[in-house]
Amino acid sequence: MQEQFTLITALQESLVAPPDSIVSRTPYTSESVRIVLFAFAPGQELTEHTSTREALIHVLDGEATITLGDKSIQASAGLLIRMAPNLPHSIKAQSAVRMLLYMLGK
Repeated sequence: MQEQFTLITALQESLVAPPDSIVSRTPYTSESVRIVLFAFAPGQELTEHTSTREALIHVLDGEATITLGDKSIQASAGLLIRMAPNLPHSIKAQSAVRMLLYMLGK
């Protein structure tokens, strides 16, 4: 019988990026969802890219500029963004940032 729930406690870890770096951990992966915890040092950037999967970005701490297509958003703790598949996006940390990325579907 397949489990009815999964406890993911690794999201509580205090992941911190060393100066001039970005670090990530993948606390959960299944056939339908992948969760990645990111930490950005101030000034660090993930340059424009796309994903074939629908995704959610949840900013946990800090401030960042998130560019979605041709729109830039000033993001801070608590912001949740849904992205359609193949949407070009990038992230630049203005301060130390922690965020969760949920990639949905196959």
